[in-house]
Amino acid sequence: MNTTEFRRRVFLAGITAITGSAVLTACGGPAASTSSDAGTPVDGGNITFLIQGYDTGWVSSKTSISSYEGNLWGQITDKLVYVDDKGQLNPWVAESWEELNGAKDFVLHLKDGVTFSDGTPLDAAAVVANLNAWAKGAPDRGISKVGLFPSSNFVSAEAADARTVKVSFSSPALGFIATLAYHGCILLSPKTLALPLDAQADLAQEIGSGPFVLKSWKQGDSYVLEKRKDYNWGPAALGHTGPARLDTITYKVIKDTSVRTSTVASGQAEVAFNVEPQEIESLKAQGFTVGTPKYLGFVDGFQVNTQAFPTNDPSVRQAIQHGIDREEIRKTVYTEDWDAATTFIQGNVPEAGDYSSAFAFDADKAKKLLDDAGWKPGPDGFRIKDGKVLEFPLTPNPYVPSTKAEDELIAQQLERIGIKVNLKVVDVAGYAAIQASRPPLFQTSRSFVDVGTVAGVLTSQNNGENWFNLGTGDQKLNDLSTAIASASDRASRETIAGELQQYVLEQGYFIPLNQLVQRLYLISPSVKGVQYNGLAYANFYTAWLAK
Repeated sequence: MNTTEFRRRVFLAGITAITGSAVLTACGGPAASTSSDAGTPVDGGNITFLIQGYDTGWVSSKTSISSYEGNLWGQITDKLVYVDDKGQLNPWVAESWEELNGAKDFVLHLKDGVTFSDGTPLDAAAVVANLNAWAKGAPDRGISKVGLFPSSNFVSAEAADARTVKVSFSSPALGFIATLAYHGCILLSPKTLALPLDAQADLAQEIGSGPFVLKSWKQGDSYVLEKRKDYNWGPAALGHTGPARLDTITYKVIKDTSVRTSTVASGQAEVAFNVEPQEIESLKAQGFTVGTPKYLGFVDGFQVNTQAFPTNDPSVRQAIQHGIDREEIRKTVYTEDWDAATTFIQGNVPEAGDYSSAFAFDADKAKKLLDDAGWKPGPDGFRIKDGKVLEFPLTPNPYVPSTKAEDELIAQQLERIGIKVNLKVVDVAGYAAIQASRPPLFQTSRSFVDVGTVAGVLTSQNNGENWFNLGTGDQKLNDLSTAIASASDRASRETIAGELQQYVLEQGYFIPLNQLVQRLYLISPSVKGVQYNGLAYANFYTAWLAK
C-alpha cells in the first residue's frame, strides 16, 4: 500500500471511530447551513478551534513568531495597518498616513475612540510606546526588538497630539508602513510593554484592543476568548463594523493532526489548524471548507549554512539545488493548491521574479557538479572526498507538518546523486535548538509584508539575522542588502530585489522548494465569513455560525 493511500484510510477510519479521549464538545455544537441563512450573517454562537499547541510563550517581539500564537493574537490585538490577501495595505487603527522627505519621515493619523480592553486609550502616546518597543526592544529587561522592523535607521517616534504620530528615519524606509501590518507589530497596552519579560510571557497580561478578549485559559490545554461588546474599529477592508458576531472562540490544544481532522469531520469542533494536504480533496467533497491561503514572505525551502560541512562547498550547495525534483514533491506530497517556487520569496510578493533556472531539477548536472568538485562515489553509492562521506542531518519544520513527508522524499532524491541525508524529527519545542545549532540546511518558515525587510535577515549587518552564516564576508550580498533597505523609490528597489534574488540563488545560499502554504484551516460548513489577511491568518472578527 502506498503512503498516500495509507494516510487516506487512516483518515476515513478516524471519522467513524474517534477514541473517547479525543471527543470534544464544541461550545456551540454543529450547526447545519440552510439556503435561507447561508448568506445572511447572524450574531451569537461559539466555536472550538483545534490547534497543535502553544509551547513558545507569549512575547510578541520574539524573532520567530509561532503560527499558533499568531492565530490567537490576531483575535485579541489590532494593528495600525491591515494587509489583505493580495498584499494591499488598508487603514486600521491608523486611518491614514503620509510619507515625506523621500520616505525618511512619516505621519500617522489615528482613529478616534480606540481603547485597549482595560479601558485605557490607544492614543498617540500608546502608539509611540509600541513603535519604540518594536524598533529597540528593552535589552535591560531581556526583551528583543521585532525582527523585521526597520530598526537600523529608526530615529524617533513622537506624539504631535493625541491622534498624530510623527516617525523619523535616518535614511529611506520604504517598507515602514507595510511593516505595521506584520504580525509581530501587534498593538499592546503600554502597561504590558512596561512589564518584565516573564510577566509579558503571561497571556493574561497581554492587553490588546482587538475584537476578542481573554476570558479564561489553561496553559497547554485550552484558551477561551469572548467578544468585546464595545469594539467598533475594525479595518473597513473587512466589510464589517461593530463587535464580532461570534460570542466565543475556544482554542483547544490537540497535538495529533489526524485527531484534529477527525474531530472536526465528525462535527465535534468547528475549525482545525493544519490538515494533511492529501486529505484536502476528500474533505472538500464532504462539504468542508479547507482554507489554503498563501502568505507574503519566503517560500518553503532551506537556509544554507555556508560555514558548515558539507555546505561550505559551493558545488555541494548547487548540486543539492539541482538534485531536488520539486515537481515530484508537489505531485506526491501536495496538491494543486501549492505552486512551484520560482525564487526564494513567494510569488504574491510584487518584487518576486522567476529565477527557477538557477535551481531547476537536473540530476545529471548535479552529479557533474559533484564529480568536478572531487566528490567520488563510494562503495555504498554515497560520495566521498578526503575521507569524508557527503552527508548531513535534516530536520523537517514542525510548524508545517507536511514537511516530514517532503523531506523524506528529498532524502530519496539526493541519495540518487550520492548525497546521504540523515533525517532528525523534532517537535515544536525542540526546533529552536536545531536552529541555534546552525545545521547545514535549516528549513525556513517566515513571512514578511514588504520586500525591503529581507535585508534584515540575510547578513549580520546592523544586527541582522545572518541566515547564511556569512557575517559580513560577502561584500556583494552586503551591498545588495544595504541597497534594498535604503532605496528611496520603489522602481529602483524592484531592480535591486531582482539582482539580490539572482545572486542568492546562484551562490546556493538558499534552496527553494515550493510556494508555502503553511497555515491550513479545516472549517465546518456551519462557519461562514472567515477571511484571510496577507500573512495567511484566519480572521474570525467577520465569522458567523449558520443556524
